Amino acid sequence: MKSPLLTLPGAVPAEGVDEGVAAHYGDLFREQRALAGGAGFVDLSHRGVVAVTGADRLSWLHLLLTQHVSELPPGEATEALILSAHGHIEHALYLVDDGTTVWAHVEPGTQEALIAYLESMKFFYQVEVTDRTADIAVVHLPAGSIAEVPDGVVVRETAYGRDLFLPRAELETYAEKTGPAAGLLAYEALRVEHHRPRLGFETDHRTIPHELGWIGSAVHLQKGCYRGQETVARVHNLGKPPRRLVFLHLDGSDVHLPPAGTELRLAEEGPDGRKIGFITTPVRHHELGPVALALVKRNVPTDAPLVAGETAAAQEVVVEP
Repeated sequence: MKSPLLTLPGAVPAEGVDEGVAAHYGDLFREQRALAGGAGFVDLSHRGVVAVTGADRLSWLHLLLTQHVSELPPGEATEALILSAHGHIEHALYLVDDGTTVWAHVEPGTQEALIAYLESMKFFYQVEVTDRTADIAVVHLPAGSIAEVPDGVVVRETAYGRDLFLPRAELETYAEKTGPAAGLLAYEALRVEHHRPRLGFETDHRTIPHELGWIGSAVHLQKGCYRGQETVARVHNLGKPPRRLVFLHLDGSDVHLPPAGTELRLAEEGPDGRKIGFITTPVRHHELGPVALALVKRNVPTDAPLVAGETAAAQEVVVEP
């Protein structure tokens, strides 16, 4: 779904999964600095929006999600995962309940598969699941923003800012009042700075929550059964995940940023050494320079210098080995 805000001056369309909104509006670092200072907004209207209504919505979702939501207070934001039977991450949901409806935004293009799964699990519960992507647009206000929120708009407030579930018909009008607009590249740079994983970027077909630090924030360890719980409990109580998320400082003298998927090796073994991980999200940060999130094997020494292709990389621990 193509955002009308792509007509704003300087807008350069994003590519890949984020197609449909702006990557930037002409000045990546200015946009990052604005967001970091609590100004402006980010157009996330390409994300899927799912609404769940009905008297049983919270108790029903509690059975399916990794998060404890049976008593979720209205207005309190949370996030949750849906796992496969083997504990691999299939969906990531960013949730808030407004007292009558649970609203969730999800990765672009994943809402149909998510809704199909939820529909298959309704059974006798009093719930209705609706795809609201066509009429609701997600807009992000950064932490510290004093921008007004229109009456009646559902807000999901976190330490990183507020996600607004805004009627899509009001998107252009709201942008005029709330600017300046910041693109996805600025938003992603701050996400990487805060070590926040993203489905489809930091995950692949075999990722389990422990590898990304999602235990606690998206996975509650003291709740009842859900699909994939056995893997979560077994790894938490008896073992360690095979990989771990790291934050990388990349050599700033290189003109080119190593792309996602670039293989990581130990610097001492050189470019022909064994693969010990790969970059998941590389960004250029307005203060930190070129940085990235990456997945490495758990037993890689935390102080070991790495190379991403031919680019030197130093790691910061995100998930403890």
